[in-house]
Amino acid sequence: MQIQGSKILMECLLEQGVDTIFGYPGGAIIVVYDELYRYKNKIRHILTSHEQGASHAADGYARSTGKVGVCFATSGPGATNLTTGIATAYLDSSPVVFITCNVAEPLIGKDSFQEVDMIGISMPITKSNFLVKSADRLADTIREAFAVARSGRPGPVLVDILKNATTESANYEPLSLEEHATHGSLAMLIHRASHDFQEPEPNSADLDKLGEMIAGAKRPMLICGGGVVLSRAQEEFTAFAEKLDAPTAFTVMGCGGIRGRHPLATGMIGMHGSRASNMACAACDLLIAVGCRFSDRVALDTKSFAKQAKIVQIDIDRSEIDKNVPTAHHIIGDAKSVVKRMLKRVTQHDNREWKEQVFAYPTEPQYSLTGDTLNPRQICDACSRLAPEDAIIATDVGQHQMWCCQNFKFDYPGQLITSGGFGTMGFGLGAAIGAKIGNPEKTVIHMTGDGSFRMNCNELATVEYYKLPIITIIFNNNTLGMVRQWQGLTLGRRFSQTTLAGRGPDFVKLAEAYGLSGSRVKTAEELEKALKKALKCRHGYIIECAISIDEMVRPMVNDGCPIDRFLMD
Repeated sequence: MQIQGSKILMECLLEQGVDTIFGYPGGAIIVVYDELYRYKNKIRHILTSHEQGASHAADGYARSTGKVGVCFATSGPGATNLTTGIATAYLDSSPVVFITCNVAEPLIGKDSFQEVDMIGISMPITKSNFLVKSADRLADTIREAFAVARSGRPGPVLVDILKNATTESANYEPLSLEEHATHGSLAMLIHRASHDFQEPEPNSADLDKLGEMIAGAKRPMLICGGGVVLSRAQEEFTAFAEKLDAPTAFTVMGCGGIRGRHPLATGMIGMHGSRASNMACAACDLLIAVGCRFSDRVALDTKSFAKQAKIVQIDIDRSEIDKNVPTAHHIIGDAKSVVKRMLKRVTQHDNREWKEQVFAYPTEPQYSLTGDTLNPRQICDACSRLAPEDAIIATDVGQHQMWCCQNFKFDYPGQLITSGGFGTMGFGLGAAIGAKIGNPEKTVIHMTGDGSFRMNCNELATVEYYKLPIITIIFNNNTLGMVRQWQGLTLGRRFSQTTLAGRGPDFVKLAEAYGLSGSRVKTAEELEKALKKALKCRHGYIIECAISIDEMVRPMVNDGCPIDRFLMD
């Protein structure tokens, strides 16, 4: 049947099971929004305050639900405002389809009003991108975009649609998602997508070799990376760790891949990793990293990293193998698939002495839980005690992010929503919105710093309008804390442009201006009262926690140093 391109787009989104879109309208995408009006009973649209907020919300939705997130924006500045969100999703392998509209084909290349080359701009930060010039290419392109976003190693895909393609009519044949892989030319596109971004089948010989390496190891160690979380392999990975009886560290993106309270969990590894994790990495004789790419925040000095160990890397993306750290062995495959197969190849181990050696070191930073002023551990401890155990934590980037990773015990994939690879300040509130929309039954807490929160606090308008009971907790130390920490430790305490005292805003008054509530707390007792109040109310709530400007993330290993050489405990 012949229908308008904008309607084809809506029908294709329904095919993919899309029920929520985050976005912001504009001139080039106006016809799409006109059609969306007709589909408002089938597809919910969340209007954010800024396109960047929409991009982070779609990302938070994807990470917390495991579904593909969807984000709309118009041409020019609307589309370019997405770029930080696209890059954030790309570095953390989050499946989001970004749909932008551009000027009509006759205006392309003429510096037309709000024209921009989004294909060129987004090419380095997307898994794939598409330019749709006519309505007859729209359906297959949307279907292929979703296939690419969710297949293999997930990631963001951008579809830029010329305005004329939204107004033209073309033939549309409804297809269920199950029919896509067998339908003519579309099947060829899906096959190409699955070939380029396929989930590789683990090699049996590689699996057998790893089994032999495990059998000969005396001091094995596991690293739980983001791939475990993305593949929702927490049960298989935990069973694997228990069978090996191996100390298990996790990366920032691996939080929730094994329960933080599990007796084998040693805590985070890397620059701000626990002493137990980092010391175990330096002393182990077999290091198995699952879904971990050995970024510079984990393997700070690649030459000395786990130098006494045979390193095994398990990853779905062949390009990550040996990219940062040379390995003795590797297996290409999805974390869940590989670990499930390995469970059949290994017997039960007992590494009591090795574990005693590792767990003689602390697995988390030490703070006093008493005193007249708040410290990061007290804030995290109060949230852990009072909020439901399955509460979702969305963070921004900085000291508060590391304190959350160190102190919270994440129990399942998608419980922590944070920007690990790109380190995007301003990510947290949009991500919390997406997480709450995708998980309306769960408590969502947004952890942020005063510096990060100022960047995208305009999304409080979104929180208020949609009546989202998101609790925002601000670690307010009146500084750009992580930068100040580096300035203090490595640059002679020359605190250049990091102090925020006296700059505002008043965060409690800001909450009230958006129709929300807020409290300012200075003690653990005040925090507990405010948090109980926030958990009971049915709207957004801000809690501003006053902490010392000199509070630091401990422990810390300096950039480029061996993982067991701590700059401070």
